[in-house]
Amino acid sequence: MDKPMNVCVLVGSLRKASLNGMLANALIWLAPSSMKLDIVEIGQLPLYNEDLETAAPPEQWTAFRQRVKAADAVLFVSPEYNRSVPAVLKNALDVGSRPYGSSVWDRKPGAIVSSSPGAIGGFGANHHLRQSLVFLNVRTMQQPEAYVSHVDKLFDEHGKLAGDGTRKFLQEYMQAFSNWVQTIRSD
Repeated sequence: MDKPMNVCVLVGSLRKASLNGMLANALIWLAPSSMKLDIVEIGQLPLYNEDLETAAPPEQWTAFRQRVKAADAVLFVSPEYNRSVPAVLKNALDVGSRPYGSSVWDRKPGAIVSSSPGAIGGFGANHHLRQSLVFLNVRTMQQPEAYVSHVDKLFDEHGKLAGDGTRKFLQEYMQAFSNWVQTIRSD
């Protein structure tokens, strides 16, 4: 059997009891065996400031860039803040895109899962993130899309998915993502 694809999971929420963190863990658990997913923490990244882009940039930036560059793909799991992505996620995109000409995102396969306690499942954040990923040349999976609504009602008291319908949808989504990454890698 081939070595599993190495996938970075970036979660756009910093809360300890984050619903998006629980969703990311559910996606990791539901992923096919062809993928090995790991959450890459982004909350410790200093805000991007070009003045810090010296011969010795912040070590958190360097470690993050190396980790994403080594990955076969990236999965973004994000809430919606004010019809956009959280600042911590935008900062991670900026850190990874620099220095100019050395973006870790270039031609990387990716997928987005957005969620919200509301009815539209983070639609605004999902599409705003897609806009940035187009510019960064992330080869983002177009279909199926994943807007997870009423995320606050999907988990039991142990943080596990409670509904079979959601579980089935997310499992199919992860299989589609695996197929997408394999297709992109073979280009």
